[in-house]
Formats: sequence, C-alpha cells, structure tokens
Amino acid sequence: MVEGSGPARHRYSRLFVVLLTVAILAAIAGLWWSYHLSGRLTHAEAELAQAQQQNQKLASALNDTNARLKVTNQRGLNARQKQLAKRARDLLKREQAAMRPQNQQQAAPSQDAASATPPQSPGAQPTPNAALAQLQRIKGDAGVTSLIATNQHELDILKQAGDRDYYEFTLQKGKKQPVSTVALELKKTGAKEGRYTLIIFVDGNKIEKKDRDLDEPVQFYTGKENTLYEIVVNAISKDQATGYLAAPKIAPAGTP
Repeated sequence: MVEGSGPARHRYSRLFVVLLTVAILAAIAGLWWSYHLSGRLTHAEAELAQAQQQNQKLASALNDTNARLKVTNQRGLNARQKQLAKRARDLLKREQAAMRPQNQQQAAPSQDAASATPPQSPGAQPTPNAALAQLQRIKGDAGVTSLIATNQHELDILKQAGDRDYYEFTLQKGKKQPVSTVALELKKTGAKEGRYTLIIFVDGNKIEKKDRDLDEPVQFYTGKENTLYEIVVNAISKDQATGYLAAPKIAPAGTP
C-alpha cells in the first residue's frame, strides 16, 4: 500500500501544478482584460469630454452667429425705417407746396384795385395768370424753384403761358432717345417706389440722375451760357417713363 501510493501522489502533484498554472494564467488574463477594459474606458471618457468641448464650441459659435444676424436684421430694419420716413417727409413737403398759395410772393392788390376789377361772368375761363397760380411750385434738385405740370391739362397751361418750350417724351428702358437738343436714356425704374434713374446726354457729357421721384424737377445746365433745362417725369411703369422736357425759348445749340 505504501509503495503503491507513490505514483498516485505524483499524479496528484502534477494535477495540482497544472491547476495552479491554469489559475495563475487565468488571473493574469483577468488582470490584462481589466487593464485593457480600463484603457478603453479612459479613451471613451476622453472622447466624450472632447465631444462635449466641441459641442460647447459649436453652441458658442451658433450664439455668436445668431447675435450677428440679429444686429444685421436690426440695421436693415433701421435703414428701411429711415427710407420710409424720408419718403413720408418728401410727400408732406409736396402736399404743403400744393396747398400753399402760389401767388404769395407777389404783393397783394389794394382794395381799390380789387374793386376796380370787373367780375367775370359765370362760366368764363380763368385768365392765364390765374391758371398758372393753380400749378405746383416745387424746388428742383439744382435748387431752382419752378412751376411743374403733373398731368396733360397742367402741361397745356404751361405751354399756353409761352415762357418756355415743352417737349413731351416716352422713354423705353435701356434705349437712348433724342429730346430737343439733348438725349435721354431710362436706366432703371421702381414703379412701386415711384422712382427712376435717368441718364442725360448733353454737351458731349453723361449726367446720371439717380433715384428721382415722380413730378420732381430734374434740373441741369447746358450750353456756354449755362442755360437751365428741366425734366419732369409724371408716370413710370416697369420699363417705361413718360414726362416732358422744359427748355428755354432760345435753346442753345447743344449736342447730345
């Protein structure tokens, strides 16, 4: 029995060594796996932190962009409000000019002279001076105040007065058209805004009149004596403008 137990003990010893080796290897494998898992977790945490930082940067950039857009929109709104306010002031000036008596600069007639004036019979036509007094007197872009016509009837009154020569025109956008001793070209129209841009060809030069209003006297000088010419546009559409050119009775021999 004692002799037979030696090989059995030897087998038990080898089995114990094998099991111990397996246990040690398992422990080493467990430690390596734990280390590898910890590394992956650390890397994942780093990536998460980096993503959070990137999100914060994007959020900050988005807030900055929104702030800039808000400022830009506010500036655009302010510019539009200023433009509308200017147009309202211009319209008010026109209405005030139309309501102001046109003959206020002339001395008022005496009572005796007024009583000496014979009354007009019913249905009589107004005198030329009375008809002119009904027209608007507006200051042009060159600073000269003059009577203007806003329709065909008023233009006929100006023609009958005979102070100047009047040339009616209808301009097509982009086409150069001779009118009297000058040439005109309609460059741009804004029917909704009631504005237009015009190019005047005179004395070998080009004069651009930008963003002018309807019924506004557009004025320029020509010839050696710097004679005043005047353009009034009464109606505009998408590609067309209609109005008249007022020239002195003795027009200079200018060339477009």
